[in-house]
This record gives sequence, structure tokens and C-alpha cells, in this order.
Amino acid sequence: MREKIEHPLYCTPACHMAFLKSVASATIAGLVTPPLFMTPAHADALTRAQRDSMTPEQILETIERGNQRFRSGERKPRSYLREQRASVKGQYPAAVLLSCIDSRAPAEVIMDLGIGDTFNCRVAGNIENSDILGSMEFACKLMGAKVVLVMGHTSCGAIKGAIANVELGHLTDLLARIKPAVDATQYDGERTATNYAFVDKVARKNVELTMAQIRHDSSVLSELERQHVIKIAGAMYNLGTGATDFF
Repeated sequence: MREKIEHPLYCTPACHMAFLKSVASATIAGLVTPPLFMTPAHADALTRAQRDSMTPEQILETIERGNQRFRSGERKPRSYLREQRASVKGQYPAAVLLSCIDSRAPAEVIMDLGIGDTFNCRVAGNIENSDILGSMEFACKLMGAKVVLVMGHTSCGAIKGAIANVELGHLTDLLARIKPAVDATQYDGERTATNYAFVDKVARKNVELTMAQIRHDSSVLSELERQHVIKIAGAMYNLGTGATDFF
């Protein structure tokens, strides 16, 4: 019989206590340093029971630890083939991520997540619109995801385009949705697309405004958050360091 392997997003109380005791003993003996997160190798896809047992705050903490592993170069060993096979008959993602299309900021990779862990929406400038909101409502209300995470990143091309008033086909309308963040950003220095300090300030403000717009434009998601069923959160990923600041 194949041994049952728990998913890295989940740990039973019994295994958690056993792990803490073993780590504490080894640490006292000076033999090991506690790892950032306990992650069994080659885990299967997230199950409904595992997802439903976690609070939104615990899911966010797990995502944060995944980014810690990524930037330290200690990513969890996994089998995408096993995850793919395990998720064929159903999916139980814990979160829905809204991030930019920038090729240097793939959310699943930099958060050390696997197949079946999250729903993923990607659009230049990580903006929200009716299609994105509909996808999020599906993810949370119908499929049980407990976290909506909006993630921006440093040196964002869409942010630069909005600051510089770029016009190009449909991109013009997309950048218009970012310009409120440009206007709302308080900054005493040079307010140009070539000033990366200003660009990054606008990127963070854009995440904050997008979170506010999600709450304003989706009565479904705002009600779920009011009931503490979900949590809407923000994050900024640093392309240079690999670190993600959650807020």
C-alpha cells in the first residue's frame, strides 16, 4: 500500500506536535536549525479537508513561508506529475492571486506553490475589471478559496506606461485604470517613469487601490470578507531581492 503523504499546506496536530518535539530536542543538542516550514517531499495536490481546515490567516502565512523558501534557495521538492494526477478529479485551491503578467514575477514560482494550490489571474499592472472580479467570485464563493491576494512588483512596465501617459491600442484603456494610483501617490521627488523609487511607490499604491476597488465593485467578495470567510490582502514583490512584502 502506498504511504499517505500530507500536502505542504497542511499538517495534522499530531504530526505538528511530534515535529516540534523532535526539532526542539535536536536544537537543544545543537544539531539542527528549525526549517522555515515543514514540507514533506513530493506531496499530492491540496485536498478539500486540508484547505477547509485552514483559516485565511494561516493560508497567507503559508504563502509567506513559501516566498521565504524561494528567496533562500530552499524550495520544497515536489512532483508536478503527482500533483497533476491527484488534481484530475477535483480542485480545492486555497487562494486566488491577482498578479502582473511580467515574466519575472510568476506568483506560483516565487511563492513556492504547486498545481492545485491557487487560482491565478494575470494582467498587466494587476488591475481589476469585471472579468477578473467574476473569476474571483467563482474562486471564493463557489470553489471555497479563502484568500484574495493582489500582488504588484518593482520596476513594473505597466506602472511606467501609466506614469508616462503611453497610448497604444487597447493598452491605453488598461493604463487609464492605473493612473488614479499615479495621482494618489504622495512623493516629493521626480514623478517620472525613469525614477524607479517613484515607480515602485505608485506600484504599491496601485495594489492598495485595487484592493479597495475589489471591495467596492464586488458585493459578493466584500460580504465574504465582512463575514471573515475570506481575507483580501496585498503584496509587493521585489524583482531584485526575490522578497515579497505582504500587507
